[in-house]
Amino acid sequence: MREFVSLKVLDRFQALFVRLGIDYPMMRKILQIKLTIDGRRMPTIFNQTGKKSGDETGDQNIFVKSLGLYALLGLVMVPLVVMGDNYMFQMSLVFGVLMFLVMTSLISDFSTVLLDIRDRNIIASKPVNRRTIGMAKTLHILIYLFFLTGALCIAPMIAAFAKHGVLFFLLFVVEIVLADVLIIVLTAFLYMLILKFFDGEKLKDMINNVQILLSIVMTVGYQFIGRSFDLMQLQVVFEPKWWQALIPPLWFGATFEWLLRGQAAPHFITFSLLAFAAPVVSLLLYTRLLPFFERSLQKLANDSAKRRRENGRWLEVVSRVICSGREERTFFRFGSLMMGNEREFKLKVYPSLGLSIVFPFIFFINVLRNQSFDEIAASKWYLNIYFCALLIPTVIMMLRYSGKHKGSWLYKTMPLPSPAPIFRGTVKALLVRLFMPVYLLESVIFISLFGVRIVPDLIVVALSVLLYTVFCFLAFRKALPFSESFEAVKQKDGFIVIPLLLLLALLAGIHLASTFVTGGVYAYMALLAVLNIVVWRKGFSISWDDLRDKG
Repeated sequence: MREFVSLKVLDRFQALFVRLGIDYPMMRKILQIKLTIDGRRMPTIFNQTGKKSGDETGDQNIFVKSLGLYALLGLVMVPLVVMGDNYMFQMSLVFGVLMFLVMTSLISDFSTVLLDIRDRNIIASKPVNRRTIGMAKTLHILIYLFFLTGALCIAPMIAAFAKHGVLFFLLFVVEIVLADVLIIVLTAFLYMLILKFFDGEKLKDMINNVQILLSIVMTVGYQFIGRSFDLMQLQVVFEPKWWQALIPPLWFGATFEWLLRGQAAPHFITFSLLAFAAPVVSLLLYTRLLPFFERSLQKLANDSAKRRRENGRWLEVVSRVICSGREERTFFRFGSLMMGNEREFKLKVYPSLGLSIVFPFIFFINVLRNQSFDEIAASKWYLNIYFCALLIPTVIMMLRYSGKHKGSWLYKTMPLPSPAPIFRGTVKALLVRLFMPVYLLESVIFISLFGVRIVPDLIVVALSVLLYTVFCFLAFRKALPFSESFEAVKQKDGFIVIPLLLLLALLAGIHLASTFVTGGVYAYMALLAVLNIVVWRKGFSISWDDLRDKG
């Protein structure tokens, strides 16, 4: 079995683990096996590439191959490190970016490791104490986080050494380690809290739903950091507030300001102490709670846990209103249940949902700096709501894929003369399940901002999106919903999204032009209603032979 360099380094701390009650030789053997097996695991950063036929990884570690891509992502932080000498501003942004990237990878790639219950079933049945198993699992993640963080930070660390000197570099390295410890322990505490009060299904759902949250954090989270600074005449002035103590990137930025620049203001000292104390205390507490965490993981093996049941009556009522036949209603309910329950589909699609929620409001942040609220309320910025349709092309593209694609043989048992009801019902399900909640929520907010005068415009937006959805469906290759593996995702399908986004911009532009003509909005509304009737009736006219030809 391969001897890993990381394990040789770990051998130097054997006495520390023994003092903590860890069976070190057993823990080392477990780690060696885990690291060997992980050589075949596909990281999320390669998720969209799929598997190539005949590709054999052998003893190659795919995770190591992905480090080059993480190193490229790390180049984003280089300008932040060298941009000036305001360490608080620069390093808060650097650690904000770093912590987001690390946490994203931790949840997407390492949740299955942290929540793996096979150790409990296989190893715990042998004479191995639970503390040893738990520490092996923790070190397993920490080793990979070391390589991941090293790849992300290699470029900014070199830049830090060249620009600011050796002391800055050493402090940077120490704080990177502390940030990694804080991230992994807080993630484990979150999982522990959920398992304390809920079942394993709730935790699995949370891991999927957090992808939406992280997408939103990526887009707007740094606004909180940015609002902590007042940019005036190229001078960055930090304005301390009590709530900043809840933002860990500011802790690490303050440490540079205090230790290297001598800024001994109380808030800098407090933040710096938090940067050092919080990771250490949380790690010690986590070590004590490892046995409880392992017991909580047993809930993940409980297959009898109650799953959330869809409101069948609600789906039935909606399907009777918007679907034209029994077959279409059947596939409307089927599509809705698949989109709501299949975790792998949500993992691929729901991040786009998070961005669609946020994008319509992003531009207001910059506009508010130059215009008053009354000026914005009287403007036509409400057309930003078109951004909520950004998710449509992605969902349509991914609609043919599923982690349970082998069950698609059921389509062949159905005596349908045409697959049109399958497509029409499933596409209507995605509109009701994914788009309409976002659109209705944003419509309520926009009406409160711009007044009831925009209600006709919101109706036009809804009709435009309905028409746009059919165009998106026609643009992509046709395949039965949820009938193909995610490994078959083709890169060229992603390029089709670009002209579709231009089409959405064109629809928004026509809408904007109609607002300059008296009665133009109502005329455009009538035209869209007629076009939708025609396009929705003709756009799904597909035969079984068409699917075989295009497959």
